[in-house]
Amino acid sequence: MQITKEQIDELNAVVTVAITKDDYQEKVNKILNDYRKQANIPGFRKGQVPLGLIKKQYGKAVLVDEVNKLLQDNLNKYLTEEKLDVLGNPLPKQQENFDWDKEELAFEFELGLAPEFDVNLKTKKSVTHYKIVADTKMVNEQVERIQKQYGKLVSKNVVEKNDEVNGTFKNEAEEIDNKTTIELSKIKSKKALDALTGAKVGDSITLKTKGLFTEDYLLSSALGKQGDDSKKLNIEVSFTIEEINERQLAPLDQELFDKLFGKDAISSEKELKERIKEDSEKQFEQQADQKLLNDITERLIEATKFNLPADFLKKWIQISGEKPLSEDEAKEEYERSEKGLRYQLIEGKIIRDNGLQVQLEELKEFAKGFIKSQMAQYGHLEPKEEELDSIAERVLGNQDEVKRLSEQLMSQKLLTLYKEKANLKSKEVSYDNFVKEVYG
Repeated sequence: MQITKEQIDELNAVVTVAITKDDYQEKVNKILNDYRKQANIPGFRKGQVPLGLIKKQYGKAVLVDEVNKLLQDNLNKYLTEEKLDVLGNPLPKQQENFDWDKEELAFEFELGLAPEFDVNLKTKKSVTHYKIVADTKMVNEQVERIQKQYGKLVSKNVVEKNDEVNGTFKNEAEEIDNKTTIELSKIKSKKALDALTGAKVGDSITLKTKGLFTEDYLLSSALGKQGDDSKKLNIEVSFTIEEINERQLAPLDQELFDKLFGKDAISSEKELKERIKEDSEKQFEQQADQKLLNDITERLIEATKFNLPADFLKKWIQISGEKPLSEDEAKEEYERSEKGLRYQLIEGKIIRDNGLQVQLEELKEFAKGFIKSQMAQYGHLEPKEEELDSIAERVLGNQDEVKRLSEQLMSQKLLTLYKEKANLKSKEVSYDNFVKEVYG
C-alpha cells in the first residue's frame, strides 16, 4: 500500500491511496473460506460448496468491504502520522467505471486543511469587563422582600394601599376565568387603584387590562394567559374579591437573621445588608463573566483573519448529514456555521498556544465543587468528602457529563486567561444599568 499527497493550495490537498492484491487478498480468502464452511446451498453438503461458487456469489462484496476497511484505517493513520489538521472528513473523489478486478486499486480523497494563523489576545479595540454592583436601592428592595416573605398576613375587610387581594378575573369572550392574588403595589393604572381601594370582599370590579400592571408578565399570570397574547389584550375584565390581606413585614431581629443564615452568623441590619450585597455581587459576577466571554469571542472572530477551504466544506456539508443537501442548502448551512467554525479554530489555537489542558484530577475536583453547590441548594451544606468522591465518580462515568463538565472547566480556564492577557476596559455598573446597557 502506498499513500501520497498532492498539495493543491494552502487549504486543499488530494491524497491518493494505492492498494495491491497483497494488501487484502489473504483476508478476503479467509472470509470466503469461512463463508464456505457455513454455506447452505441446495445440491451441496454443508462445508462442501465449491469455493468458486462462493467467490462468484460473495467475492465482490467481501472485496469491497475489506478494501474500505483498509482505506479507513490507513488513511486515518496517515493523517495522524503526517500531523495533517483537516476540517471535516476526507471526501472520496468520484471515479467513473471503476474496475475492482485490477491488480492495483487507486483511491483519491479530497482534504480541506485548517489554515495557519496567529491569535493576538491584545485586540486593538478593548472589550468592556463589567463589574456589577448591588446598589443601595437594590439591597433595600431585597431586605423588604425578605421581610415580606417571612412576615405574616393579617386578614382585612376593606382594601387599602399595598394590600394583597385574592380574587378571580373573568371575561367570557376571551375565556378568562382565573383565580389569583394581586398586590396593589404592582398595580400601575391609577384608575384601577382608585377602583380597588375601599372595595370589600364580594365586590366585583371592572378593570381594563391595558397598562394594568407595572410589568407585562404580571398580567399574563393574573389572567392565566400564556406567551405574548396577554400583552396585546386591551379588554375589560371583572375582578371579584374573595379575600383581603395586609402583609406585615417581619422585624429585622436575631430570630430572622438566624432563619436566613444560621445561628449567630449575622447579628445586625447592617451585617444583613452587607451579606445581601456580597451574595448578590457573586451572582452578578457569573453574568458579567459570561458577557465578557461572549464579547471576547466576537472580538477575536472579528480581529483574527484567515481563509477557509469554503468549497470543500460546502461539499462536505452537502453529503455528510443523514440526508444529502442540495448545493443551495449546503451553501446556506455553511454560511450559518462559518462563524462557529472560525471560533472553534481560534479557540483551539489559543488552547494549544497557552498549554491549556483539562486533567482528570482537576475535572474530578471541578465536578465535586459543582455537586457541592447543588447539594447546598437543598440544605445539605456540609457533605462528607467520601460522599462527594462517590457521587463524582458516578457522574464522571457518564461520557456526556464528562464532555459537559470539561467544556465548562475549559471555559473557566479561557476566562482566566482572557482576564490576564486580553485588552479589557473595566466598567462598574448597577445591575439595572447593566441590563439596560447589555440587553436594551
